[in-house]
Amino acid sequence: MANQVEPGTVADGGTPESGQLASSQGSAGDIAAAAPGTLRDPGHASAAFHGRPVSWVAVSLIMAGFAVGGLALVLGPAWAVFWVGVGIVVIGGLLALTTDIFEDWY
Repeated sequence: MANQVEPGTVADGGTPESGQLASSQGSAGDIAAAAPGTLRDPGHASAAFHGRPVSWVAVSLIMAGFAVGGLALVLGPAWAVFWVGVGIVVIGGLLALTTDIFEDWY
């Protein structure tokens, strides 16, 4: 295995050591021209952040519901709080379904 701390490794621009591909040393021009819309493309730096605000709200509700339900199970037999968490997850899921959250992938 290559020692990544020593000078002369691939990251420093040295020669590739055994087991590493020489093609992994792309120049900055190769990386920028790789694919439009990727994070490495400086002209489209925000292209990786997909989704409408309502989609983020739906996902946040689902995550908050899981957190509430999980904390209710860990902190004690608080079944009422657990079912409140389940309700929050259901509300977030219904919001996600009604706003067609899967169409945010573009």
